[in-house]
Amino acid sequence: MRGHAFLVAGYVPGNSVVHRLPLGIKAILLLLVAVLCLGSPFISVRAGVITTTATLVAVIGCHFLVGLSWPRMWRAVRLMLVFLILIAGYQWWQHGPFVAWQVIASIVATVLASNILTASTPVDELLDGLAALVEPLRRFGADPERFSLTVALMLRSIPYVIGAFADVRDAARARGLERNLMARSLPVVIATVAYARATGDALSARGLGEPDSADD
Repeated sequence: MRGHAFLVAGYVPGNSVVHRLPLGIKAILLLLVAVLCLGSPFISVRAGVITTTATLVAVIGCHFLVGLSWPRMWRAVRLMLVFLILIAGYQWWQHGPFVAWQVIASIVATVLASNILTASTPVDELLDGLAALVEPLRRFGADPERFSLTVALMLRSIPYVIGAFADVRDAARARGLERNLMARSLPVVIATVAYARATGDALSARGLGEPDSADD
């Protein structure tokens, strides 16, 4: 299924400066982008516009530095385009164009920064980092390995479901049923359930995912 091609924010091999940074530094830089963007509304409008614009330009530059293309960047923005238009319209109406730009630039910069983090870091390294982050919670009953497995399954499932929607939409359009809600939704539900069952069977066959498997 074409869904496997929808690798949202998938890893892009490379040897850029961003690729070589430790995961902790990348996480701190991502946090810095979020702080700059979220903190901009608390300063003057002019300073906020300059801060968010400079942050967005820097993030876009890093986007290309790690080897991501314009289509890849546009795809990340397109997924939330309607949301951005609605937010921009409301902010423009309430506070004017400068605040509207500040809010939109902040959202786009943060999303693209997250895209850069996942594109420049192998999935295994990301999952190991998440497991290390959860490790202090083990004393409270948390299972870092199970948490990493859950995130890995989520990262694998999202592209599949997105691709399933695209495949079903194209098939419905080819049959002239693009306005038929059942024709566009029911096959996605069936495919998603089948995918979940197959994933569950594969985990069970390997003794993974069972509550007592870690204690055997």
